[in-house]
Amino acid sequence: MTVAAGTDTPARPAARHPARWPVLAVVCLVQLAVVLDNTVLGVAVPTLTRSLGASTAELQWIVNAYPVVQAGLLLTAGSATDRYGRRRMLLAGLAVFGLGSLAAGLSTTTGALIAARAVMGVGGALLTTTTLAVVLQVYEGPGRARAIGAWSAVGAVGYAAGPPVGGLLLAHFSWGALFVVNLPPVLAALAAALLLVPESRGAGGGRPDLPGALLSTAGTAAVVYAIVSGGEHGPSSARVLVPAVLGVLALAAFAVWERRCRHPMLDLGLFHDRRFTGAVTGVVLITFGSTGVLFLLTQQLQFVRGYPPLEAGLRMAPFALTAVALNLGGPAARAGARLGVPGSIAAGTALLAGGFALAAQAGPGYGQLAAGLVLMGTGCAVANPALVAAVMDAVPPDRAGAGAGIDGTMAELGAGLGVAVLGAVLNARFAALLPAGAATGSLPAALAAAPSAADRAAVLDAFAAAARAGQLAGAATVLAGGLTAALLLHRAGRPPRL
Repeated sequence: MTVAAGTDTPARPAARHPARWPVLAVVCLVQLAVVLDNTVLGVAVPTLTRSLGASTAELQWIVNAYPVVQAGLLLTAGSATDRYGRRRMLLAGLAVFGLGSLAAGLSTTTGALIAARAVMGVGGALLTTTTLAVVLQVYEGPGRARAIGAWSAVGAVGYAAGPPVGGLLLAHFSWGALFVVNLPPVLAALAAALLLVPESRGAGGGRPDLPGALLSTAGTAAVVYAIVSGGEHGPSSARVLVPAVLGVLALAAFAVWERRCRHPMLDLGLFHDRRFTGAVTGVVLITFGSTGVLFLLTQQLQFVRGYPPLEAGLRMAPFALTAVALNLGGPAARAGARLGVPGSIAAGTALLAGGFALAAQAGPGYGQLAAGLVLMGTGCAVANPALVAAVMDAVPPDRAGAGAGIDGTMAELGAGLGVAVLGAVLNARFAALLPAGAATGSLPAALAAAPSAADRAAVLDAFAAAARAGQLAGAATVLAGGLTAALLLHRAGRPPRL
């Protein structure tokens, strides 16, 4: 059941909500802005270095302040969404995200920009949890699978669109435009949410779980920071080990506290449900492999094929466009209805892994790479909505925000680990394949030290082979994660609804 906008009284069934498609458009617009801010800064690092005189450490914080804060707050944001109202928290998230974007665009120092990015992370956490919770509140029945598919596809669009959007903006405007561009969609979403989005909240009561919120936020943020820092400082660095250990201790304390708390923000009993365990396992492993592979693929396009960031991003477009077309057009939802959730996850991840492998082995032409990208988009369109449905169906309806927070947190952890681990595979394999006497440490350093064109070609061949190895490892992880999740969900008995 949903409730009328601005009230907490029951209204007509969610499947008949007259504005459900405009509401979906609003939440997808919001989700796109949130995901874009995770990827759009990748092409702006040189510009920020020149304009702000940022050091390497400051650049790291500029890039990571947003995802670290967002990941740390997802569980807390999900709990707040259920307790205080999904529409109310959606509006709050839009306001915070918009103010943070404006402050970032007007920043004149690295410290101000880092602080603004952290504020945006707070808004991003609220928006990630509320958008999915609103979709589940407004849609029931056959339309829900299509709506979840659209929400999921937006993530693929945001990931793929970040570099080309960033490149286009930097080609015509100053770097502040990367953040100010968020304001029009935020303002449009605020107006639409006020008019269209119904209010709803969970049935739980009791005191807010403040200790749980503090422990989960600190623990998750510390672990995510350690993961994203590992690529630059190395896994044995104190700057990685210290936050990792502190984060794990905080999360262990969080688990102990949640078991004893009378009104916990996270019901740990969910992890005894094989449906939930299977779905979460799939989210972590599939996101691990997918994000890591896409990270390596973008590097291969730029460093090996020589595409500038904008062209590299545009050549990745078939992936996102295929996922969007299949989800919005309905084929993915119809396939999901026939296959069921376990079958959709297994088939979708097989297609996704096959697309990764095909793209990894692509030659200098674009045809095989494009075919791999289309296959990737098809797998994403089939598997992602089923994964989201599996997670959310295992969570009580009045805890939809908490379920969205768990889903988002697991995805953030998987993504961070994927980039860190597969990046380490790339670096180790690259060092092993370099010609004898070549400089190690990074591709630019090896190329700069190569004495001849033949040596530079050998260095590029070594990097290409290393990237291929990392991508194939990621493809195997995606397939293993999908099959594991499908098997656990099949064995759980009652299949989730799609």
